[in-house]
Amino acid sequence: MFHRAARRHGAVPVTLDRPLDVSPGAGLDLNYAELARLVDALSARLRAAGVRPTERVAIHKADNVDIVVLACAVSRIGAVPALLSPGLHGRVAGELLERLDRPWLITDRATLDGPLREADARADAAAPGARAPGLAGMVRRVLTVDGPAGDGVGGSDGSTGAAGAVPLDAYADAPPHAPVRLHPREPSLITHSSGTTGVPKLAVHCAQTMWNRLIPQKALGWPTRGESAALHLSFVHSRFYHLLGVLLHFGSPLLLMVDPDPASAGPLLARHRPGIVETHPNTFVLWEELAQAPGAPLARVRSYGSTFDAIHPRTVQKLLGASRRRAPWLIQLYGQSETGPVAFQWYSRRGAAKADGRRVGTAIPGFTRIRIADGDGRRAAPGTPGRIEARTRGLILTYLGAPESYDRQLRDGWWQMGDMGYRDRRGGLYLTDREVDLIDTVNSNLAVEDVLMSRLEELCEVVIVPGAAREPVPVVCVRGDEPLDARRWTEATADLPVMSAPLQWRFEDLPRTSTWKVKRVEITAMLDRGAVPAAGLGG
Repeated sequence: MFHRAARRHGAVPVTLDRPLDVSPGAGLDLNYAELARLVDALSARLRAAGVRPTERVAIHKADNVDIVVLACAVSRIGAVPALLSPGLHGRVAGELLERLDRPWLITDRATLDGPLREADARADAAAPGARAPGLAGMVRRVLTVDGPAGDGVGGSDGSTGAAGAVPLDAYADAPPHAPVRLHPREPSLITHSSGTTGVPKLAVHCAQTMWNRLIPQKALGWPTRGESAALHLSFVHSRFYHLLGVLLHFGSPLLLMVDPDPASAGPLLARHRPGIVETHPNTFVLWEELAQAPGAPLARVRSYGSTFDAIHPRTVQKLLGASRRRAPWLIQLYGQSETGPVAFQWYSRRGAAKADGRRVGTAIPGFTRIRIADGDGRRAAPGTPGRIEARTRGLILTYLGAPESYDRQLRDGWWQMGDMGYRDRRGGLYLTDREVDLIDTVNSNLAVEDVLMSRLEELCEVVIVPGAAREPVPVVCVRGDEPLDARRWTEATADLPVMSAPLQWRFEDLPRTSTWKVKRVEITAMLDRGAVPAAGLGG
């Protein structure tokens, strides 16, 4: 992607909010051509280190844009990048590395000395004496972006992995290597599911299905071609690479952000004044405060992009109201790692005021189909709730190490999304809840959450989860960690289903995935264990 873009738009700027770990001397201001050259240099080093076509290369390091550059470098020599979230617990990272069946590992010292140390200990305990100790038994070799491990993870001799941790800089003089193309149906990228219901699954993508996802997104990107774009997205999710492909194709100047804190993101957005902004729905909730921030950071936005999860109507209205463009819009994509987008819709200023937050759009003509299945697997009538299923040309090949899970979700070509919802007579899809989050006394947890967010401006998050007796328990976060006003809460919930007293948590205490989805199942488990970081109610 970078090389094609560099040939057409080489001098187009790319701005970062922190230096690349793999090349800190490059600074914060780069361009398409410089990133293409960095991909070349890194792919040459990987080849010199011994990486060969079709081999899996796990990338698990601190969050930064160089995850993207490394993934492109791995792909350029025909190997298969496997992207692991920086936020994974060590135990989970270790399990995914085992499923990858002795991949190469690209990491950094902080990850080696932190999460991967936990994985190292887990591997030793799981099979003592059965193989080489720790990470050495899980990976082929460890390559670091910032020098060798600090204190010998994986062995008493100060080494990590089968042949010791080696800095990529050790191969800095490697000659360039010609790009290698795999067959369109061969595995070309591995990402993992969100893990909201347990250990993530490894989704295996190929070039053909990735291309099928990219084509309609290029069409959606045509109206904003060439506009500057600001992105804060997970660098280990396939969505980022599709969006990047669209923006590079059209030559958009890029602002790529790691830190979503409004105090940091606001001044950057004000300085760059992007025409396109995309981030996770829950980050957009935080960015509501930027609507009135100094410097009007969202004033020139023509198009907002929201994916990964449904977005609250209140948030849509605030974002569109912050733009001074004549007719801004927000485009919402509904899908998952396994399918890519399966439904889409636009919000305008006028439409956002009366929008149903549960409506997530319609199928993408020519690329996806959607149906609702009843308990017996038959197509449900319009308006009848059931399981959401999709047929798409962008479906992954399989789950690595768990093909039986893949087969269970695929029935006669229809993929079970794991969500509940219904369709109206015009084909509009409405999402009510995740199947695992259903509560008998509440028709839709998500709908109740939308109502509460619209009635209580001070909330920056509300999540309704089942308690020990499957009763609805609201967990709320208030801006600035101010105490929740009990009287306002009582008034806001008077006509809603009966719920337990709200638990107030800090926003940062909510367990989240790499795409900022709230892990509802984990919250329920925390409640069961009594591990509740509650801040308490205010009066």
